[in-house]
Amino acid sequence: MADNPSPAQAGGLIVAGAASNTGKTTITLAALRAMVRRGLRVSSGKVGPDYIDPTYHRAASGAHCMNLDSFAMSEDTLGRIAGKLASGFDFTLIEGVMGLFDGSAAGTGSTADIAGRLGLPVLLVLDVSGQSASAGAIAHGFRTFDEKVRIVGTVLNRVASPRHGELCRAAVEDAGCPVVSILPEESSIVRERRHLGLRLAGEDPELKRFMESAADWFEGGTDWPAFTGLFEAPGVSNNHSTRGWGLIPPGGHIAVASDLAFSFVYPHLLAAWKDSGARVSFFSPLAGEDPTPSADAIYLPGGYPELHAEALSRRSDFFGGLHRAAESGIPVYGECGGYMTLGRTLTDASGRTHQMAGLLPVDFTIDRPRRHLGYRRAVLQGPALGESTSALFYAHEFHYASAAHAEPYSETLKPLFEIEDATGEKLGPAGHLKSSVAGSFVHIIDRAAD
Repeated sequence: MADNPSPAQAGGLIVAGAASNTGKTTITLAALRAMVRRGLRVSSGKVGPDYIDPTYHRAASGAHCMNLDSFAMSEDTLGRIAGKLASGFDFTLIEGVMGLFDGSAAGTGSTADIAGRLGLPVLLVLDVSGQSASAGAIAHGFRTFDEKVRIVGTVLNRVASPRHGELCRAAVEDAGCPVVSILPEESSIVRERRHLGLRLAGEDPELKRFMESAADWFEGGTDWPAFTGLFEAPGVSNNHSTRGWGLIPPGGHIAVASDLAFSFVYPHLLAAWKDSGARVSFFSPLAGEDPTPSADAIYLPGGYPELHAEALSRRSDFFGGLHRAAESGIPVYGECGGYMTLGRTLTDASGRTHQMAGLLPVDFTIDRPRRHLGYRRAVLQGPALGESTSALFYAHEFHYASAAHAEPYSETLKPLFEIEDATGEKLGPAGHLKSSVAGSFVHIIDRAAD
């Protein structure tokens, strides 16, 4: 098509918001779907530790989506991920997190930090509802706040009328920020949320309609040549360390639980395992599948086991497979939701208690929800996860469940980690390690660089 750029113009672009809830997720999904409809090859990324938005990215584009995190990832891991997102694609569209400059308490992890490290331009999303000339002041402040961050275009979202849109455009462009999209308020493309964010893409029966409607909305208000002209090649080094990246594979063949109860997997971890020569296979506990007997490691990711606890409690073949693996000394690792599944019981939000695998002497509950949220540094307290004692990981914690009762730590039941928050404040022991079975609430993102 005449308004599509040549390969020489292709590259990456970061969609950032002036704050949370400006509409950057919907705009990213709409842009991805619109690009695919125009025959463009586009991958995507998500800044920060979010699991859910990337499932929508993949549904919109049919292509790769990986997380990028400047707090929790080494430079080598960031570079490897950027390279994988670019390989075989003309465009990479990266969705930011929170507001452009918002990150961890340690000062890293922001969208601006990723933009600076990857050398990519930023498309700023402004929610202009209830303002006009003030939008120009906001744009000016963001454009001049950090000289290392290049805001090359602006999206005006939730515009009330054509006249309102033109007033905001004039103010923002007078501030030095070109406007590439003027998007009206559109209630039909608002997605349903629940306790950890959006529903998973695979649970949404209206997903296809939403994607097409969002793409129509975005295309209708966007100067397409101006939008595609914002993409630039990333400025990252191709010189990577020889130690590998991501996490060491916990086995040569890793069986990964994968369904609506176990869906929170960082794609870069699976990619790193495969790059290291490991085989990765998948099984669905909800469908009655157990880990393949040929696997020499089992990984139960996070997800929503609390929403499927009754069904899981009836999956005797699944639990039997876990017990056989543990009895054979095969590493079994559960993360957050997977950790709860390895416990004795899980009490759901209605107060009903369900039997779980019973491999760790812990009873979990979500009937008295209390939010735990934040980046973590986690020091391994015993040999596990393919690593030796004292290995340092960067991780994230986000859950409402808690351990209602657990046996005390002992010589045979050790904490899996000692953890601290992003500022270095010590939070104490976390998780459990019993023989070859390990689990905790934290989601590991990367191993600390040697």
